[in-house]
Amino acid sequence: MSILQFFPDPGDPDESLIDPFDPIVGQDQAIALLQGAITTNRIAPAYLFAGPVGVGKRLVAQCFAIALSNGFPTTNFLNERLHKSNHPDLLWVEPTYLHQGNLVTTTEAHTQKLEFKKPPQIRIEQVREIVKFLSRPPLEASRSIVVIEQADTLADSAANALLKTLEEPGRATLILTASSTHSLLPTIVSRCTHVPFRSLSQSDTKRVLQQTGHGEILADNTLLQLSWGSPGKAIASFEQLNPIPQDLRRALTELPLTTRQALELASFIDKTLDAQTQLWLIDYLQHCYWQLHHQPSIIQHLENARNYLLKLAQSRLVWDVTLMQLSHLTQSFAFQNSKTHN
Repeated sequence: MSILQFFPDPGDPDESLIDPFDPIVGQDQAIALLQGAITTNRIAPAYLFAGPVGVGKRLVAQCFAIALSNGFPTTNFLNERLHKSNHPDLLWVEPTYLHQGNLVTTTEAHTQKLEFKKPPQIRIEQVREIVKFLSRPPLEASRSIVVIEQADTLADSAANALLKTLEEPGRATLILTASSTHSLLPTIVSRCTHVPFRSLSQSDTKRVLQQTGHGEILADNTLLQLSWGSPGKAIASFEQLNPIPQDLRRALTELPLTTRQALELASFIDKTLDAQTQLWLIDYLQHCYWQLHHQPSIIQHLENARNYLLKLAQSRLVWDVTLMQLSHLTQSFAFQNSKTHN
């Protein structure tokens, strides 16, 4: 999700002033803490934005960077440079893969269709880049700003190398984001000012989805419920579900399947969806089937499938067996229900 979707196009430098925190929905406590630091001019050397995935930590980090760089409030024209991460006093760091000696971001890996067995990390080479960036004074702003996304992916060597910088960043502020304080070294957490983030209410989740142009997600109640108050998760889930054709999606979620449908779906899932999406699909189907049938045995079969996939079993075989089992189970339930009503 791009932060640019929340803001108007940049205009003339003399445009009227705006509050950089205006786009934020549902994080009143976090915003109050940051606004208080700005208005009292008590900016900490480092901040830790901790909370669920997809609830606005990245967006707040960019808004806070705007406020720190240009004063508070600031203008649209100056904001735009920070939105595009091309401000000379802003360094944005995100987890990377190592590919043929080069660091590759998740977006670059997706664009280049690269697959990796291990998840991306913040690496020691990136911490060295941070140290180098902070070794020079800020060029335009009153301070340099470094944002480290998903800091809970810091490799051990990178985390240890970052400790001194967190203590003495110079004329700079570091902003780390993470899913929780427990996912980081205690020595890193202790050097940061903690800013808590929370899951959004259902009304706030819907508001964010509408604002960002994802209103079609509101029609799928399962995606909303699976998001657990995270618009980012709802969007990611929608993007995972979207490649599945409507007719197959309908057959997959409604049950019971014919033998032919079960085998066709298994083949489609195996050929079309990557391993991570297949694991996500199990969560989605468990939720759908529980709403429809309330049968623990169905949920258990899907949980067994998850375990086999995690053990790197052949996904086609796993889905063949699982969907056939679910088809037989739901046919049996339907038959029993018809006998009961008769």
